[in-house]
Amino acid sequence: MVKINNDKTSSRRKMRKAHFGATSVERRERMASALSADLALKWKVNAMPIRSEDEVKVTRGKFKGIEGKVTGVYRKKYVVHVEKCTRDKANGQTIPVGINASNMVITNLKMDKCRRAILMRKKNEKAESRGAGLTQVD
Repeated sequence: MVKINNDKTSSRRKMRKAHFGATSVERRERMASALSADLALKWKVNAMPIRSEDEVKVTRGKFKGIEGKVTGVYRKKYVVHVEKCTRDKANGQTIPVGINASNMVITNLKMDKCRRAILMRKKNEKAESRGAGLTQVD
């Protein structure tokens, strides 16, 4: 197996250091979830960083199949809290269970001006890159 990208390390030690030492901005990008099929078709984007008030469907783990709204994104622990994914403590208190962002699909985006601009930019970049690949040099 030959390394494809020489700008990226394949060292386990360096990847762990990057993961655990990442800043909040870097963690936002790492905590991206796949978009549902209809959203991916609409925006021509496969994944987006997850945020509060997005609606998601859990695809892996104990809570598989549950749909709910994201109540919090805990970047320090790399987990997402979904409103219906909770457990009861011995004293009767209900606490949210953290789920990895890769184990869910975004079914509805909380849209605002900034997010719409990000999606439009990604959509345009993808269209431009596809257009550039079609040109042929004789």
